[in-house]
Amino acid sequence: MPIRTIAVGIVLLTLAIVSADAYAVDLSVAIGQSFPATDTLADINEENADARACLEGLCWPRVKFAVDVEAAQPGKGDALVRFPSPRETGSEVNDRVAMQWYAARGEDGRAIKAPAVIVVHESGSGMTVGQLMAKGLRNQGLHTFMIQLPGYGLRKQNGVKDDGTGFLIRMKQAVADVRRARDAVAALPLVDAEHIAVQGTSLGGFVASDAAALDAGFDSVFLLLSGGDLNDIIHNGEREAAKVRERLEAAGIRGEQLAQLVGEIEPLRIAHRLNPERTWLYNGTYDNVVPLKNGVALAAAARLQPEHHVRMTANHYSGVIFIPYVLEHIRNGIDTADRLDMPPMNN
Repeated sequence: MPIRTIAVGIVLLTLAIVSADAYAVDLSVAIGQSFPATDTLADINEENADARACLEGLCWPRVKFAVDVEAAQPGKGDALVRFPSPRETGSEVNDRVAMQWYAARGEDGRAIKAPAVIVVHESGSGMTVGQLMAKGLRNQGLHTFMIQLPGYGLRKQNGVKDDGTGFLIRMKQAVADVRRARDAVAALPLVDAEHIAVQGTSLGGFVASDAAALDAGFDSVFLLLSGGDLNDIIHNGEREAAKVRERLEAAGIRGEQLAQLVGEIEPLRIAHRLNPERTWLYNGTYDNVVPLKNGVALAAAARLQPEHHVRMTANHYSGVIFIPYVLEHIRNGIDTADRLDMPPMNN
């Protein structure tokens, strides 16, 4: 699909989603307040030695922490949620996590109690698709929290150029941030903590899959344009994947060293820990950034049934036209996951 057509599709989709975002919801019950939270990360319980080693490299000591809610930046949701990263890098700017809160609202326009979704954005600096997903899922009646990954948005350090050396450090931090985000969101008013999901797109999909595999913290998982075998994707994927490869090689990270470092965050090592009944994966059949074969590899490792691995006739960019379908599918998936918890009916 031509780039111009994709760009027009993004504009039209943005207008359709933003049309329901003409006014902010009153979150005075939360803005200006600090809420206590505690890490609920479970103890590592894993028989597979390789998976256990991977988990040990991603987990962190559980502590209590504060969740602060501030006024939103213009055009960036209804409120801004901040909390400390569980994995510090020494940067005060980067180590304070930021999430854009798009509040679920009722027919009268007021904020309501509803399930929540942590939205993990793609690699683009504008986080455009992440914000589209957050707004679109909010319009499905869900509280959404688009988390700004390390080095993005409010966490970006001015004057600090990314030469690739910190990529893997930030990825580990991102995984921890997303999992802690679940506990931060659960501490907020209006959030139905009985169901907190995670959704990630592209780069965000890799982060989300690892964060969800740490334990059973998330009630449902939705991965868009994502997959497994990061070493293969970095070496053979085009566009964004190629840029990552170039930055890493420029930093002198290549070959066996690259494979070893990427292996520390490899989703395939721990994907078997995802609940196949509560996990959905969406891939483009013509994707040349995260090829379909890498999606198939992740689906196989997670033991997903065909109905949980959705294949879209699209590439990594034209897949934007499927977002309205994906948004509705996620809403239905959350409802399906909720029904799994329902006791059997008496006959």
